[in-house]
Amino acid sequence: MDDDLIEGYRRFRTEIWPVERARYEALAHWGQSPETMILACSDSRVDPQTIFAAVPGELFVLRNVAALAPPYEPDSPGYHGTSAALEFGVRVLKVRRLVVLGHAQCGGVRALVYGAPPQARDFVASWVEIAKPARPTGEGKPNLSEVEAAMVRVSMANLSSFPWISEAVAQGRLLLQGYVFDIHTGALARVTPDGVEPVK
Repeated sequence: MDDDLIEGYRRFRTEIWPVERARYEALAHWGQSPETMILACSDSRVDPQTIFAAVPGELFVLRNVAALAPPYEPDSPGYHGTSAALEFGVRVLKVRRLVVLGHAQCGGVRALVYGAPPQARDFVASWVEIAKPARPTGEGKPNLSEVEAAMVRVSMANLSSFPWISEAVAQGRLLLQGYVFDIHTGALARVTPDGVEPVK
């Protein structure tokens, strides 16, 4: 079987590394100081660096199923990978902008609305319950686009429960934003408290 991953690495070394070498060397010497942190979905079709045309060192990216931020619960048992990355980005790197990036056709959204696939009941089913306030309660077929935006709002509300995030926002040191990306059209929309607004 051909190893596409290693072939990709070889293209990186021959085509990208020579052009970007100075940037990487500077990042290695001076360390990272990204202005923006993005909480995005793990979906392979939604790459923040591609969507925002960013270069190495510009984005501090955290990805998980459905771009979910849990509430601030430092004393609760279990592992806190998402919260640890948020702490590092906001408190150590001192990013100036924190973005929640949801997207269309999200498997996590479908898991919240219709239930997780049978093969994903160990962790996914309980994970998406973080967003249960976004679950539709009315009759009829749910509008998944509305749920996608609602899940971004839940994550933003949960982020605001972290005291060092809410404090930074209140002091103007951190900007908290939410977006949804449409895979089919390539369009980005800002999530507002009442709806979504296309980014032009």
